[in-house]
Amino acid sequence: MKKTTKYLTGMGTLVLATIALVAADHIDAPSSRGTTADIADFFAFEPSEGSDDTTFIVDLQSDVLPELAYGTFDEDVLTEINIDLDGDLVEDQVIQAIARDGKMYFFGPVAPSTTGLSSQVLTDAALGNVEISSTTPIVETTTEGVSLFAGPRQDPFFFDFFQFNAVISPEMDSAPGGFFAPEEATDTFDGANTLSIAIEIPNSMLGTPTATNALGLNVYKTWVTTNKKQ
Repeated sequence: MKKTTKYLTGMGTLVLATIALVAADHIDAPSSRGTTADIADFFAFEPSEGSDDTTFIVDLQSDVLPELAYGTFDEDVLTEINIDLDGDLVEDQVIQAIARDGKMYFFGPVAPSTTGLSSQVLTDAALGNVEISSTTPIVETTTEGVSLFAGPRQDPFFFDFFQFNAVISPEMDSAPGGFFAPEEATDTFDGANTLSIAIEIPNSMLGTPTATNALGLNVYKTWVTTNKKQ
């Protein structure tokens, strides 16, 4: 029997239609700030050229400054990877992840019971689970060849946050030289963590990709949402 608890979208979605695309977006969603409903990055790519698998990585916002310890996954937040197979930008397959008692539980890929802004945990489509890593990465591989990971990872975003704030400050003379050259900039997030969810899954479980990217390669249209329990 499906769990009927409603989860409502915690922030905007990001549509991807490339073989490998990176997007970083930190601490700018007031309704989800300070929780792991705040999406920082989403990656979707082949793990190696010609692979029959797809890797999805979702980085969720945590304490971003290096001197702060990473946080934990919020158990009232459902992370959902959405996959469109017919080009209408409505999810046809979803992969869900939710934390419980030190483990990350995965469900899908399966057609969702609802689409759009609300979701239900699809407990009938259990995929597997993995212990949430701390200092040592833990990866579980299911009998279907699906690899699962959840835990802290080095923030991949290079950004001189304090110089950026100086440049956009109303005080026009706070950064008269503008942005620094790459060799002079400071990576504010060096040594900081995000909380990551990663899954490598055979394409045969996802369905046939129908989109084509700029390189002429067939790819999935995919985006990620976070949904908070109501």
